[in-house]
Amino acid sequence: MSAAVVCGIGTCLPERVVGNDDLAARLDTSDLWIRSRTGIARRRIVEPGTSTGDLAVAAGRAALDSAGHGADFVLLATTTPDRPCPATAPEVAHRLGLGEVPAMDVSAVCSGFVYAVAVARSLMASGTCARPLVIGAEVYTSIIDPLDRDTAVIFGDGAGAVLLREGGATEPGALRAVDLGSDGSGGELITVAAGGSRHPRADGELPRSQRYFRMQGRTVYRHAVHRMTASSRLVLERAGWSPQSVRAFVGHQANQRILDAVGDRLGIGTPHRFGNIAEVGNTAAASIPLALADTAARDLVRPGERSLLTAFGGGLTWGSIALSWPAAVPVHRPLPVPAARRPTAVPAPSPVPCQNRRQP
Repeated sequence: MSAAVVCGIGTCLPERVVGNDDLAARLDTSDLWIRSRTGIARRRIVEPGTSTGDLAVAAGRAALDSAGHGADFVLLATTTPDRPCPATAPEVAHRLGLGEVPAMDVSAVCSGFVYAVAVARSLMASGTCARPLVIGAEVYTSIIDPLDRDTAVIFGDGAGAVLLREGGATEPGALRAVDLGSDGSGGELITVAAGGSRHPRADGELPRSQRYFRMQGRTVYRHAVHRMTASSRLVLERAGWSPQSVRAFVGHQANQRILDAVGDRLGIGTPHRFGNIAEVGNTAAASIPLALADTAARDLVRPGERSLLTAFGGGLTWGSIALSWPAAVPVHRPLPVPAARRPTAVPAPSPVPCQNRRQP
């Protein structure tokens, strides 16, 4: 029985680190207040002129390096594309030197990476592609109100990526089950009101509340805990796994209290919960691949062990993936200095077989 298998993992984080103390005076807050409510100690922020595409290219290249071969489809999950039109993914594919492969953006806010992996899996099953590259990349600081304490302390910038290939259902990195869902009645809970056809953007004519990202935190918290818990239970049932058998739980790095609440409700023990929200903050669609890479780089989970990814985002959207823990060794690539801003292609890696570097 065949399955989509994670065989490459890559990341890119900006060099600039912004700690809670750096935000405290401007936002009339403190390190203690931020940590106690979010679990975040610091986040990474891009320098002016660096785009989501720049981060995506670096993370995508790192995933290709990790796998040892190229890709034949690119899916970019992001809420912060380089521009409203065209999509950012085709330029990313070009800059990666992948030629004329299909490429598209996936917009599901913080659930975007899970959605994109699910789409990639379906594309593989249909025969459309064999080695899709899935990237989650965000420059969330481009849409955050720097004066809004509720959001400015939470979000950071970054990118993570995985490469998939066809393989066996029992090997490390195999995707076993997927669940996706949405509820458009909650669309106003997480939003940037201006910039689309409903409210074309004109900064001088719109209040800050419409120009920047806004979130109704308390209501979002309740939805996030409920939806991620229910979706996780459903995907584990589809995989035939009990929550207690999960050895790696990686949730969207939105808020540590949300992650703890979901883990508690599922009955997954604290030693099996992994994340890096304290170090990078909420990176939206990039958060799950960044946490996945961080956990894998530290050898905290054995390849092949039962694992669960789950996310919740604006839309409202949510989704979960049951998979065996990958054996791929993550690769991190820093941003070029200065960051590349022109769509210059670089040679693609030679198409050699994907090799897992760790043994289960």
